[in-house]
Amino acid sequence: MSDDPDPGTASGFGEPELRALSAFVDGELTAAEHQALGARLVANRRAASLVACYRAQRAALRVLCADLDAQTTTSYVLLRARTSWWRRTALAVSSLAAGAALAGLGGVITTPVAPQSAQMEFAEQADLAYVVYAPERRHPVEVTAARKGALFDWLSQRLNRPLSAPSLQEYGYALLGGRLLPGIAGPAAQFMYENGAGARLTLYVSPASQREIPIQLLREGNRRTFSWANDHIGYALSGQLAEGQLGTIAVDVCSELGGHPEKWR
Repeated sequence: MSDDPDPGTASGFGEPELRALSAFVDGELTAAEHQALGARLVANRRAASLVACYRAQRAALRVLCADLDAQTTTSYVLLRARTSWWRRTALAVSSLAAGAALAGLGGVITTPVAPQSAQMEFAEQADLAYVVYAPERRHPVEVTAARKGALFDWLSQRLNRPLSAPSLQEYGYALLGGRLLPGIAGPAAQFMYENGAGARLTLYVSPASQREIPIQLLREGNRRTFSWANDHIGYALSGQLAEGQLGTIAVDVCSELGGHPEKWR
């Protein structure tokens, strides 16, 4: 996967497309336009990455002034998000300036990028799905929780394995429903939850090549995604809660779905 696109540089999109993506992030589209563009973003990862970059810029300003997240006693592996475009630009400018001062030479400085793990890609895909659908107010899911049986049967057939969505009522979140999404290597499911204040969590599910993967954490702006795998099924819980709170829910969800989070403490 390539680095985040630069909003201020050529991204391959024309001015109308960039304006539409910006309007999507700023909530300036009609409900029909927002839904149509949101559906396109799921299939177009380059456009979705640009939208995530736009959202991250706004989130970064809030994060700079935010208090530190609550700490948790559970141990996690932190999946570090890719360096933001504005930080890469600043580093590049500094490097070029230093090089020019020392050698009087111009040119492009390149930095090798380590290949991303499948777990990082899975978590990022879950985060992008959260970015696209969590803000949706009119059509956040394809099948509502009122048709829970049909929802689970449909998604289980498409992913070719039995699926269920754990209850999060003890945390104040009710299941809204779910939808089918394209995953990295096949179909994926997204279950969405909402609390009384309108805050949302999503549980992203897709087949995994490894039987078991310990719980790991991805940070993107003010969003957090805890991901893991159990019995060849990958799970990712995404939301905008403090890490300690979301981590506690993730551990409970993992346990309820047959995982063994006690091994990872």
